[in-house]
Parts: sequence; structure tokens; C-alpha cells
Amino acid sequence: MTEQNQTHPDADSYDPGASSLAGQVDPAVMAELLSIRSSIDNIDATLVYLLAERFKATQKVGFLKAAHKLPAGDPGRETAQIARLRRLAAEAHLDPAFAEKFLNFIIGEVIRHHEAIAEGHEAAQAHGSAPAGPTVSADA
Repeated sequence: MTEQNQTHPDADSYDPGASSLAGQVDPAVMAELLSIRSSIDNIDATLVYLLAERFKATQKVGFLKAAHKLPAGDPGRETAQIARLRRLAAEAHLDPAFAEKFLNFIIGEVIRHHEAIAEGHEAAQAHGSAPAGPTVSADA
């Protein structure tokens, strides 16, 4: 990974036309490439916001599990979700193995978050304070 990829410039400094190919390919080809990349950039932004929403929902699950001393992981649910995502991926002409790797990564992060929430909940209870986090009602 290059040093440039390791930095996180703010959105204002992002250059959608940045390319190491500039000046090396036909301008018409470059214009088409940049147009396609613009679509990819929009999809990437949507993915980030969708993942943020997903993690907000899984955080609520984590607090609910912590409050009721449930395990961070649910292997039955995870197996069903992986099978479902593999099926959806195949229908969408996406490599099911890639979809499974992607979901396994997300599941790992969710479990890590749930474990941290549970530890925080236990620590708060041990000190007699209210645990931090959202209140999850039965109709949430």
C-alpha cells in the first residue's frame, strides 16, 4: 500500500480525476474511464453509508444482548445469513465466495463490537452505574 493510500484526506481534497494514467491514454478513453469511475465513487459512498446504518442496527442488538447476557455471536443466524447472502450474490451475478468473505468480515466486526459492549455493560454493572448505550424497547 502506498503512503498516499494510507492517508485519509478530507472530502474537499478528493480529486475524482486523479490517475496515474493521465497523459498516457487517448483523451476519449480517459473521459470514459473517469465517467465510469464517477459511478464507482457514488456506489462506494453509498456502501459506506449503508454499512454505517447496518452497524447502528447491530449496535442496538449488541446492547440488547449485553442487557440480557446473551452471547455476542449467534452461529445459527450467521450460517443462515451466509447462505442467504451467497444465494443473493449468485442471483446478482456476484461471486458467492466473495460475498461470503465480505459477510464473514462484517460478522467478525459485529461480534467484536458486541463483545466490547458486553464488557462495558459488565463493568458498569460492577461499579453500580447505568450501562452506556441506547435503550432498546420491545417494539424497536
